[in-house]
Parts: sequence; structure tokens; C-alpha cells
Amino acid sequence: MSPSDDIEDSSAPLIEHLTELRTRLIKSVVAFLIGMIICFTVATPIFNFLTAPLCQVLASRGQDCDLIFISPQEGFFVAIKVSLLGGLMLSFPYIANQMWRFVAPGLYKSEKGAFLPFLVASPFMFILGASFAFYVVTPLAYDFFLGFQQFGAGGEALPGGGQGAAPLSVVFQGSAQEYLNLTIKFIVAFGMCFQLPVLLTLMGKAGLVSAEGLGNMRKYAVVGILLLAALVTPPDVITQVILFVVVYGLYEVSIWLVRRVERKREARLRAEGLWFDDDEDDHDPDPSPDSTPDAARDPYGEDDFDDPLLDEFDEDDAGDKKKDDEDKST
Repeated sequence: MSPSDDIEDSSAPLIEHLTELRTRLIKSVVAFLIGMIICFTVATPIFNFLTAPLCQVLASRGQDCDLIFISPQEGFFVAIKVSLLGGLMLSFPYIANQMWRFVAPGLYKSEKGAFLPFLVASPFMFILGASFAFYVVTPLAYDFFLGFQQFGAGGEALPGGGQGAAPLSVVFQGSAQEYLNLTIKFIVAFGMCFQLPVLLTLMGKAGLVSAEGLGNMRKYAVVGILLLAALVTPPDVITQVILFVVVYGLYEVSIWLVRRVERKREARLRAEGLWFDDDEDDHDPDPSPDSTPDAARDPYGEDDFDDPLLDEFDEDDAGDKKKDDEDKST
């Protein structure tokens, strides 16, 4: 068989995997497009649902919940963004199933049992984070932002205005697209941050991180979480503090989950007789020279090891030396 035939035979499984991956991706894209079309037909009710936090805050202040379009095409793009978000959430179970069916055949049974719970926990934690952002964080943030409105009931006058000038009022007239962008930013940011326990626990199960290492990195984690809160949230202290408290709490929960995974692994290895404590060698007495076995003094076993092949080389060397001596004597 020629080398080219070997290359062709080895590339055949790769082509099959790539073909299967292409099929899975096409099915996932089709499912996403179907979900997007479905959500586009009901984009208005979905958008009305997303405006609930803003409308509640405005109602508590005695204001009407009004949003405006600042460009003719803004309404269309709002519907598209709502359809993208809704289509992704609607088609995610099918997309996750397609990715799992592609990866699962290459995993052992134990690996499938270890990975499947994390695949189920990931969307659950994302929905939990998104719900927390929508029902808790978003109303607090909008209440903070709308607190900077200025009404003319107090008799404020326009600068330089004469007698009888209308009082100055600075009232919220929000853009529908800007409101949707900010709300989606809240939902996605908190949903992704709630993936932290899932990610760190999976890395701990794979042996990539340890509970002790995560505990020693607390001070760096605090700085990283503060930077994350400053980047993914609007510039208000309330939202940043809420995100910091939540994410740091999830970090501590991750340390506890990784420690639990390590204890289970240690118990299983002890039951199988494969666990060795690191300090066992420190407590063993130093062996005396007389009690040292021959294998330890002679690691290659040259004193007692008899290899016929080595004996043959020794005989050849002895014969060559004898021949050299005879040549010298003559």
C-alpha cells in the first residue's frame, strides 16, 4: 500500500465527521430560522412583555408608558431584535440536542454521565440569571435612571426667560430601540454570569481547577468581577453592586461545588485503592544501607541480570581483543 493510500484511508473518518457536523449545523440553523419567524409574527406581544419593568416604574411615578421611534426603520429593527432573541431561546433545546448527538458518540459512558448534568444545568442557570435580571435588577436600574427627571411643577423657569415663562421640564421620552438594547444587555449579562458555577464545576471535574486554587485566587476574582460589573452594566452604582454581589456569591458556590467533586473523586479512588496521600513519603523512616534491596542499589540490575544478547557482545569484544594481542605479538 502506498503512502497516498494511507493518507486517503486516514482522512475518510475525518470527512465523515465533517459531513455530520455540517448536517447538524444546517439543522440547527433551520431550527433557529423557524423559531425566529415564529417570534417575528408575535414580536409586538413579546416587546410589550419586555417593557413591563419600565411601565411599572413609570406607573409608580404617575407617568404614561410611552416609547417613541426616532427613525422610520426603527420599528422594523426592534421587531428583528426581538425575533433574534426569541428565536434563539425557542430553538436552543433543539440546537443543544444536535450538538450533544454529535459529541456523545466520542465519549465513554462515564464521560456521558458526567457531562450530561452540566448540559442540562447550563440553560437552567441562564434562565435563572435572565429572570433575576428582568424581575429584580431591571426595575431597580430604571427606577434609578428615571429619578433624574425634572418636572416644572416646582416653578422652575427657563434660563433667561421673562415673566410668565413656562416652567422647565425634563421628562423621559425613550427610544424603543435603545430601551430594548439595554434590557437585552441586562438579560444576557446576568444569564452568562450565572454560568460561572457550571463552568468552574465542569473544570473541577476535569481536574483543570481545584477548590484550594480557587480559594487562593479570591482577591484576583474580586478585581475581575468588579471590572466585569463596570463593563457589562450601565454606569450606576446600584446595578454594579448587585452584579458584584451575585457573581461573587456564585464564585463561592463554585468553590463549594468543586470541593464536593474532589471529595467524591477521593472517596472513589480510595475505594479502588488508587488514592495515595502526598505526605505518606514524609513519614516513612529512612531505610538503612543494609536493608536497601539490590534493585534500589542497582536500578538496572546489572549485577544479577543475565542477557544472552549482552553476553554475545561481550564474547565478540573479547575475541577482538585477543586478535589484536596476537597481531601485536607477531
